Amino acid sequence: MRPYEFKSIETKWQKIWEEEKSFKAERDPARKKFYLLEMFPYPSGRIHMGHVRNYAIADAIARFKRMQGFNVLHPLGWDAFGMPAENAAIQNKTHPAKWTFENIRTMRTQIKRLGFSYDWDREIATCRPEYYRWNQWCFLKFMEKGLVYRKTATVNWCEACQTVLANEQVVDGCCWRCDGPVQQKQQDGWFFKITEYADKLLEGCKQLSGGWPEQVLTMQTNWIGKSYGAEVDFQIKDQKAAIKVFTTRPDTLYGSTFMVLSPEHPLTKSLSRGTGQEQAVDAFIEKVAREDKFLRTSETAEKEGVFTGAFAINPLTGKEVPVWSANFVLMEYGTGAIMSVPAHDQRDLDFARKYGLPIKVVIQPENKTLDAATMTEAYSAEGTMVDSGPFDGLSGKEGIRKVSEYLAEKNIGKATINYKLRDWGVSRQRYWGTPIPVVHCEACGMVPVPYDQLPVELPLDAQLGERGQSPLGRSPDFLNTPCPKCQQPARRETDTLDTFLCSSWYFDRFTSPRNETEPFGKEDVNYWMPVDQYIGGIEHAILHLLYSRFFHHVFRDLGLIEPEEPFTRLLTQGMVIKDGAKMSKSKGNVVDPDDIINTYGADTARLFILFAAPPVKDLDWSDKGVEGGSRFLKRAWRIFGDFLEEIQSAGKPSDVSVSLPKELKELRRMTHITIKRVTDDIQNRTQFNTAIAAIMELVNHLYTFKEWWNAASRDATGKAVVREAIETLVLMLTPFAPHIAEEMWSLLGNRSSASETPWPEYDSALIQSEEILIVIQVNGKVRQKITVQADISEDDLKSLTLADPKIRELTDGQEIKKIIVVPKKLVNIVAR
Repeated sequence: MRPYEFKSIETKWQKIWEEEKSFKAERDPARKKFYLLEMFPYPSGRIHMGHVRNYAIADAIARFKRMQGFNVLHPLGWDAFGMPAENAAIQNKTHPAKWTFENIRTMRTQIKRLGFSYDWDREIATCRPEYYRWNQWCFLKFMEKGLVYRKTATVNWCEACQTVLANEQVVDGCCWRCDGPVQQKQQDGWFFKITEYADKLLEGCKQLSGGWPEQVLTMQTNWIGKSYGAEVDFQIKDQKAAIKVFTTRPDTLYGSTFMVLSPEHPLTKSLSRGTGQEQAVDAFIEKVAREDKFLRTSETAEKEGVFTGAFAINPLTGKEVPVWSANFVLMEYGTGAIMSVPAHDQRDLDFARKYGLPIKVVIQPENKTLDAATMTEAYSAEGTMVDSGPFDGLSGKEGIRKVSEYLAEKNIGKATINYKLRDWGVSRQRYWGTPIPVVHCEACGMVPVPYDQLPVELPLDAQLGERGQSPLGRSPDFLNTPCPKCQQPARRETDTLDTFLCSSWYFDRFTSPRNETEPFGKEDVNYWMPVDQYIGGIEHAILHLLYSRFFHHVFRDLGLIEPEEPFTRLLTQGMVIKDGAKMSKSKGNVVDPDDIINTYGADTARLFILFAAPPVKDLDWSDKGVEGGSRFLKRAWRIFGDFLEEIQSAGKPSDVSVSLPKELKELRRMTHITIKRVTDDIQNRTQFNTAIAAIMELVNHLYTFKEWWNAASRDATGKAVVREAIETLVLMLTPFAPHIAEEMWSLLGNRSSASETPWPEYDSALIQSEEILIVIQVNGKVRQKITVQADISEDDLKSLTLADPKIRELTDGQEIKKIIVVPKKLVNIVAR
């Protein structure tokens, strides 16, 4: 047997797979489909082993499902628009398109060297007009459905990236992309009404339970933030206007002793005019605008505020309450105004103590009496209403209901539902993105571009400004265009679409990526969708996954697609850790897969990354672990070679007689145990590390078995048993190390590919051991262990136990009072 030459083997099989289009998927209603997808990669330059982990996990599942007989769709493409391309273009004095396409070529070459089973005929790149024309098509369809609008709003502005960010793209007050500080700024922009789908998105979370990690569903549920309560109007003193607040506890209204507005609330500044508080309020608004919006609302942040100089009227008590503005109230939640009940909200209590504001107890617990003057902790649980006029004595939900009914009756409020979720701001002041298909005309206003004029193409001859400023507003050929309605001179919209829009429906496009008349064919999308297994990082729990679900629900309402949700199962893989930090280019701790492939081979790279840790756990990079994976494959190759010549003409396992020596019986048992373990670990547990461990145990057993085999008389029956074990080893390796597995399968004389061979099934009768280990106790203490036949009777087991020399010595001279037998486990002798 020749040595294991991974370079020639891997080159050979990758060429065969490519020439034969081994993994090309075609719609076939007669076959059960399996759609497997990793989250869209961004063409950042070169992949590292952190990326490889994601792809290797997916490929193991894809190959396994293909061997199980599924019609597998496993595509790959490129989420190719975005700011990194612009930043790189500025740094390297090149064009974003040139940088992007060079990176795609590099990454495609790297990925192909790893032998992943992608259908490359379905490859797409979102920066190509044939893709982003359908982004524009979606925008127009959403606009027709009333889900798109333009307004001036307070937006998240990243100065470093010179663009607006959606709320979901701000992480701890910083830009999700560059980690730069985010400021608040007034800006015109386009929005998608994702809030109209809040209930559908929440309801879908229930359907996804069991298929998605509960952590992700909880994060989405909390982000949507549905809460029940009441809207209440507080009349502004000496004005006709009122301040509308939302509260989940209308039963505490009598305890509202002051109000708080968000610094961004339009009334904050106007109420202060003419009160003498103008300067203080303006300074406070300016100060808070520079603060981290998310940190300022954290529980540990200092509560700061300013009195506006105005008063409002508590609608139930009729008393005046001062109107303040504070840093912990956000315009994004509720109405941007709150009624403060310091006795029953800790944040309000801290604020009231700091600024000397009144505190009033209106809810009393059962086991103690609260004192507003001395309390240090707010009581926020349910209790009995007190000092609350006609509602005294009511408690819990009854009090909330009665107060809500009274508010509606008096026309000063109503029961309502509130959401934390806000509409998705999709405008970006960047160049490298999808142009928004709208024309601004002085006569006609904002006019959508007709469908037959799509795509509105991004000009590739435009040059970025020094700080990445978009050139679209300075490009006459792009900017100037006739109005689609009146044909008079008009100008195009110069904002581009948030790049998350590209990845919100790409999985649908993969079902018919060359369709030139529609974004996806209905027959194709309804055959392949939903994605059966989606794989990606948990950092996308809110951003990408929520947007994708929103798009899917809109598509359903438009009659474009039938499945209720886009992704049936979600696996969020752990990170690859090196030198104590997540493997990333910014940390300078990446491992290039080309280095591993050149030294050890693609199969070793794949095997190590799958064996080192369960998929959902973080993986600590280990050079020794890589070497260990290489040693195992060489060890498997050698034992395969040791048996190859003798078993090439051997019969199939079905020809094997049940009358076998115990060594052959044990080999068959190990073979079928391995099939059972590997199948269960991949299919039911998605635990590749334990599946590979089971394959390693089979290899170890084959080495032990070989010692007996070399001295045994080798008949056709024995050779058939060995062939069954070797074939099982090869097929079990196929999802994890496909190149070496294909080579072994070919050397066995098989004409078909290992990847096309049906996954073996285990025989449950064969995995039962014919011998079992029995523990013997004397008066409860373990004294001996013996091996017996699995079907031994209880009487024979007792006799065998008492006949054991060691047990006879320990019980000599004592009376056997009782013998307790736990079947197939132990015997306990009670002797005195």
